[in-house]
Amino acid sequence: MQHKKRQRILTVLVSLLTVTAVLVGVGLVGNSYRFELRAVTIPGPDGDLVGVLTLPPEGTARGLVVMVHGDGPVEATQGGLYSPWFEGAADAGYATLSWSKPGVGGSEGDWLSQSMQDRASEVSAAVDWAQGRDDVPTGTIVLWGASQAGWVLPKVTQERDDIDGVVAVGTAISWLRQGRFNLLAELEHDGADARGRARALADSDQTRVLLGRGASYEEYLATTASTDPMTEARWGFVRQNVDSDATDDLVASASRAIPVHLIVGTHDRNVDVAETEETYRSIFGSRLSVTRVDGAHSLARPVMEDDELVGLVTGTVWPRALLAPGAVDDYSAFLSRVAEGPR
Repeated sequence: MQHKKRQRILTVLVSLLTVTAVLVGVGLVGNSYRFELRAVTIPGPDGDLVGVLTLPPEGTARGLVVMVHGDGPVEATQGGLYSPWFEGAADAGYATLSWSKPGVGGSEGDWLSQSMQDRASEVSAAVDWAQGRDDVPTGTIVLWGASQAGWVLPKVTQERDDIDGVVAVGTAISWLRQGRFNLLAELEHDGADARGRARALADSDQTRVLLGRGASYEEYLATTASTDPMTEARWGFVRQNVDSDATDDLVASASRAIPVHLIVGTHDRNVDVAETEETYRSIFGSRLSVTRVDGAHSLARPVMEDDELVGLVTGTVWPRALLAPGAVDDYSAFLSRVAEGPR
């Protein structure tokens, strides 16, 4: 009996080791990408920014993508989740420049102290750095920006004459309208009852009043009903940027006749992408191209955001599968069109 028990245990162990080996093997394959990566340091407005430059594995890159992050403490590679975008750019013959936000991943400064104009100045500093390097391909420069970057991208493009194209991923128009859209979408997704919905909306309205008159953090803490209130640093960041609206900057940036490509997820609960598309179309006209994918705000497949375990396993084993089908191929195709089009 002891012998049989030991055999069963051994069989289970062998099975576990086999599964582990398969997962490790799949993970190695799934995390093997068609680009080369090197670390870089970029002088920023408030100190050095630690970043990465990815390059096609063979041949000479014909252009550069400069990545502009969305909200939050984003590291240069987004913990490896940017790899499919890096690969997509490399497949189109582009290098990609990305850096950790100030105060993240070794970069100096504090991203929570930044205005959207501060963020735009940071992007311009990175472009200037790239333009001054012989080892960075800048014959064609495309800005890639997600979510909050929607308030940054047009500030950069209206101020510079060396940007050749823009990729906007799930960007918003108005900070306040985006926040209300997100709240309502999440309440609906969570199946909130009438009482819970009313309570959430009342707290949101109160917070907006406080932000509108520049109230102190102490007053906010004393009045909010949230079980997860903002930190003091976050309150300061939101208070500084809550009036952001991209419309005027988009109109100003449209004076530069460059192609703009908007990619949106049809399951986006963060941003009213219908409003974004309508606004972009009215401003950019025929210079705008739009792709809608079966994805969430980040363009991940909806299940990846709705089920943390599925997202974690997929992100670890096969990150390419995180994004909605066709998103990266569409991105690569746009980059190729920009590189082949008139400057």
